[in-house]
Amino acid sequence: MKRVLVTGDWHCGHVVGLTPPEWQYQIVEGSDDPVIKYRNKYAKIQRQMWEWWTESLSKWKPFDRMIVNGDSVDGKGERSGGTEQITTDRFEQSAMSGKCAAQAECDDVASTYGTPYHTGQSEDFENAAAEKMGASIESHLEREVEGVRIDARHFISGSTIPHGRYTALAREDLWRLIWADRSDKFAPHIVLRSHVHYYAYAGNEFCHMSTVPCMQGLGSKFGSRKCSGTVSLGFLVIDCEDGKYTIHKEVIPLAQQVSQWKPW
Repeated sequence: MKRVLVTGDWHCGHVVGLTPPEWQYQIVEGSDDPVIKYRNKYAKIQRQMWEWWTESLSKWKPFDRMIVNGDSVDGKGERSGGTEQITTDRFEQSAMSGKCAAQAECDDVASTYGTPYHTGQSEDFENAAAEKMGASIESHLEREVEGVRIDARHFISGSTIPHGRYTALAREDLWRLIWADRSDKFAPHIVLRSHVHYYAYAGNEFCHMSTVPCMQGLGSKFGSRKCSGTVSLGFLVIDCEDGKYTIHKEVIPLAQQVSQWKPW
């Protein structure tokens, strides 16, 4: 049996991205300084996310393969003027992603290119991230593990209605069949997409299609002010053996993500 870790959307460099201890904000108690209070808020989230990441990985180790499915770095944050960035240096963000990947203790890592807004419009800064992770990188990843064919790519369109989240996955299933029918390729058994920051899955006896949970916590301006719907934080684990597979999800319970109602 081979065990595959599937993760992505770390958004290293963002204040609620997956943040190794070396880059986490310091917690300063008893200050009324608005900047310090701002950083204290995110310092706690950074520690909670990192603790969950390392402890949850330990439950599933060892991993034989690892897929990092795009947006391992957050970029310069132009739309918010960099106000949500721990650092806007994408080489430093790449170093952060290397530390995140190292926690899985996996020697065979493959990654995909993410969203140009985060990873570079005219350059691919995820090349630097892949180097730090010791990973290969491709636009469209196709791998066979123990007879199980896995198709991974970062982008998939999202939906603001609950049942619409499955439409894009069904479309990917149809396209996989068309590609297989019109070429000499075999259709994949598992189709993985990311980008939308929620976990959803659909399938049939021939194929399992799934979006991958993210590892960017709640609190971004874009998500808080413009997006509707639930967010899934976590990762997937796929066990492959003799052409058969079992998919496990490891997600942070939604109850731990939501904020508390404030008395007024």
